[in-house]
Amino acid sequence: MNIAVFVSGKGTNLEAIIAAVKAGTLKVNVSVVVSDVKDCFALTRARNANIKTLTFNPKDFKTRIEFDKVVIKALEEHNIDLIVLAGYMRLLSPFFVNKFKNRIMNIHPALLPSFKGTQGIGDALDYGVKVTGVTVHFVDAGLDSGPIILQEALKIKDEDTEESLAERIHKIEHRIYPEAVRLFAEGKLRIEGRKVRSKL
Repeated sequence: MNIAVFVSGKGTNLEAIIAAVKAGTLKVNVSVVVSDVKDCFALTRARNANIKTLTFNPKDFKTRIEFDKVVIKALEEHNIDLIVLAGYMRLLSPFFVNKFKNRIMNIHPALLPSFKGTQGIGDALDYGVKVTGVTVHFVDAGLDSGPIILQEALKIKDEDTEESLAERIHKIEHRIYPEAVRLFAEGKLRIEGRKVRSKL
């Protein structure tokens, strides 16, 4: 199975996926790493692993559809079966999502549907919840609203700062994201409405 990983930042989840592939626990081919930020460190991680990288600057395109069509063409040339969003900070358009329906995954640092958006860790901490966690979900046309694949809860400590909580959240992400990709690759996920059934 060929996967494309979309990145915009440091790429720690990309690194976790690469490590799982090298360890043999995740049997996929990371065909290409795609970014909208030409100098993000995730691209360095990809190159260090001898993975092809592609960068598309949205500002180089007149319309969103034009941008999407170029990215889609590149993915089709690599015969991509699954797109894995790993710190990709652009919302995907309905046109793009429909093209890869039920074949795009995202990871979110909160227990969806709570604390959607880009500040999930800080928002949970500010709200004062006692439990937060990590969610891996399929992507639909909404914001962090697609069917949930995996979730893992984490208790918030009284002394937690955003940095300390983020560190513990990331450890969970790096463990369960490769697991979600593995389940997809092995054909063990079935979507029924809003529910994702796992055949473990």
